[in-house]
Amino acid sequence: MQKPCQDSYYTLFSSYPTLLDYHEEQAKNSRWIRCKVADLQVEPLSESSPLIGNLSAFAAGTSQEAVEDTAENLGLAMRVNGELYPVRMTAYKSLLDRAKIGGTALPKLSREVLAEVLNECLKLYSADALLLIRDEKISAVHSGDEVDYSVLPIDELLKALQAKLDARFSGNEFESGYCDHSLVSASWRMPDQKEDLLGTYAKVLAAQGKATMASKLMPGIRFMTSDTGVASAKVSALLMNGRHSIHIGGCVAVDHRHQSKVADFDTALDQLFAQFGDSIAKLQALMEIHLDFPINAMTRVCKKLSLPKKAAVEAIAMFEMSYGGGPATAHDVFLAMQEIPFILKTDKFPESKLLVVEENMARALTLKWSDFDLAKAVSY
Repeated sequence: MQKPCQDSYYTLFSSYPTLLDYHEEQAKNSRWIRCKVADLQVEPLSESSPLIGNLSAFAAGTSQEAVEDTAENLGLAMRVNGELYPVRMTAYKSLLDRAKIGGTALPKLSREVLAEVLNECLKLYSADALLLIRDEKISAVHSGDEVDYSVLPIDELLKALQAKLDARFSGNEFESGYCDHSLVSASWRMPDQKEDLLGTYAKVLAAQGKATMASKLMPGIRFMTSDTGVASAKVSALLMNGRHSIHIGGCVAVDHRHQSKVADFDTALDQLFAQFGDSIAKLQALMEIHLDFPINAMTRVCKKLSLPKKAAVEAIAMFEMSYGGGPATAHDVFLAMQEIPFILKTDKFPESKLLVVEENMARALTLKWSDFDLAKAVSY
């Protein structure tokens, strides 16, 4: 069984109270530490490091599992205010940012050399760093300037979102939640708003002979955030159809920057209904975009959005078999693309990466489709 200290740990939630309890408890047990970048000291923690068998060298509360897991992953430890902590893989990018270095050569260095390079660079800078210590490891090394990074507590964001949903979207139902060390996501269904949000779109679908599909659709939203720098606090529009959710664009986003507060997220949520309507309008507009070469268009769009090749090629082949030749609309292609996350999920693709793929796919709603509808075939 996975332990929270392990880099690969993730957990799922089937109810809002368990999601909120988890993050309230996590907030109590997490520490945000501000210190000077120049004072940070990195040490190698590879599987051959003497530190691996010296648990007493680490800060109180650090387990042998956390040390060994770090040796198998990032392979670095860091001394902060005299205390030594294992460093989680989620902290790697922000650590490089504090040292102002980067490049593909760095991961190829031995941990001893990488630690030396980082230390030589870190001591050049007098700026502040803001460290997140969570589940026994340093999980992020953000800039200590609030203009560059602002903490938005996840439990407070969740409470603000649920309160706004209850006030504006009566009858909302929690669908599911996910959490790993890099990000948090949760989704809600909004059955009572189906007519208001999807009524016009459903009528157009029905007029095109897709009444069965229209009847299964349900509006929903997905919340995402991250304490490790991979996502803003945001809410996206979803179309839920029983089998899986179709991401149709972002509605609300507040960056962890410029001294942002939870109150800013709460205020932004006032635009949720209007922004959801805009996303549906963009989706409906795809029905008016007729494609002469839909297979070529789908292939080019999938390449443009950097969608996983194997799943995309499979979805393109499925569309080619099902649509039967001739013209099609951009809406037809967008719906055919929804097989990609379904294929990935079947192949046990990591949830955190799946969320990013779905977000990228939603960008198809704003593309200029005529640029992709070309006679010349394209290989993926």
